[in-house]
Order: sequence, then structure tokens, then C-alpha cells
Amino acid sequence: MEQWETLCRNNEFRRAYTRGKSSVSPVLVVYSLKNRRGLVRVGITTSKKIGNAVQRNRSRRVIREAFRQLAPQVRPGVDLVFVARGKTPHVKSTEVRRHMERQLSGAGLLLPAAGGEGERER
Repeated sequence: MEQWETLCRNNEFRRAYTRGKSSVSPVLVVYSLKNRRGLVRVGITTSKKIGNAVQRNRSRRVIREAFRQLAPQVRPGVDLVFVARGKTPHVKSTEVRRHMERQLSGAGLLLPAAGGEGERER
């Protein structure tokens, strides 16, 4: 079962663009906006500047997979819109996740880690 809902309507995306806070990286742009629903809602957009349909679909898959790994750590009650950039179809989901994690933590949207010690054991 998914832990988030999908943004589908154009006015939901526009609200995130105009009222939300943005965070930019070379791979991804994140718009975040609080909602009153108490759950996480996610939208992913890719423009034709990204490339052909194959590259746009790959960009969406990579972003979705990166978010799926971070979803349990995201604070509930927020709308997130992820916008792919030119480099997105050429990188792996682990790199996108790293950028996404940095952007979401910078915006204060990630919950503190449960086990602070030993989180990065080698």
C-alpha cells in the first residue's frame, strides 16, 4: 500500500508553484507546500525540454523510485511537486535520492532518524 497520494489536477500543481517553497539542484526542483489533509501528496512533472517520451518516462521512474525510498521519512501534511531537469534522465535513482534528501532536509520536511547511531554502518 502506498504511503502517499498523487497530485493529478492542474490547479494543485499551480498552487504548489505559486505558493510553495522551491529548492533547486542540478538534477531536480522540489516545490513544497503544507496541506490540511495530514498526508503526503506527490506530483512529478517533466517538460519536453527533457527529451523525447522515453527520456521523460525514465525521468519520472527515477524520481518516483528515489521518493519511494525516502517516503517513510517525510513529514505528513505536505504537497510535493518534483520537476525533472536536463540531467535527470542521465543519472541513477541513487543520485536523485541524494539530491532529493538534501533538498527535503533543507526545507525541514524529513523526520529525524529513529536510530541516530549506526545508521551508516560499513
